[in-house]
Amino acid sequence: MPSAKLSSDTLPPRERILVAAHALFYQEGIRATGVDKIIEQASVSKVTFYRQYPSKDELIRAYLDYRHQGWIFLFKGSLEHESRDGASATEALIRTLRGWFSQTHFRGCAFLNAAAELGSTDPGILEVVRQHKKEMACVLDELFNSHAETAGQSLSLAVDGAIVHVQMGQPLEEVLGNLRVVVESLVARKGCV
Repeated sequence: MPSAKLSSDTLPPRERILVAAHALFYQEGIRATGVDKIIEQASVSKVTFYRQYPSKDELIRAYLDYRHQGWIFLFKGSLEHESRDGASATEALIRTLRGWFSQTHFRGCAFLNAAAELGSTDPGILEVVRQHKKEMACVLDELFNSHAETAGQSLSLAVDGAIVHVQMGQPLEEVLGNLRVVVESLVARKGCV
């Protein structure tokens, strides 16, 4: 999804730390990013950092919440924009994902990455990931008008597979073509619009 550009110079320290952590955690990984690097990137002191976030675990949860809010907002907005422009639900999804996958800073799903990095050591992370995926499935249910018989969970699984394949370096158009086949099959089977 497109990232919202914020000037971190004008933000209060708590938000500067969160914006810095967001960029570093997503690009370099949560475990690979130390507190000192976040402090440097956010231009805050250690004392300020620990006043705002007493532990890295608290910051990780704040990061995931921040990422979720921003990603869902942009995902829904892009799907609505594409639909208003006359795209079918399938085409709106494909165009939205193409835009996200084509970004130079794309590094997969922050939630799948967090589950892979931390899920075995922090079960709370898995719950955050499940909630994110549940909301993504609800957005897909709305897009495909599938409230009576939910298709969102199946569609979400297909989207997650596409994310992972693009992250592994498979050609974008090949992945999106395969996703289109899966989505159209699911939609036909579930009787969605």
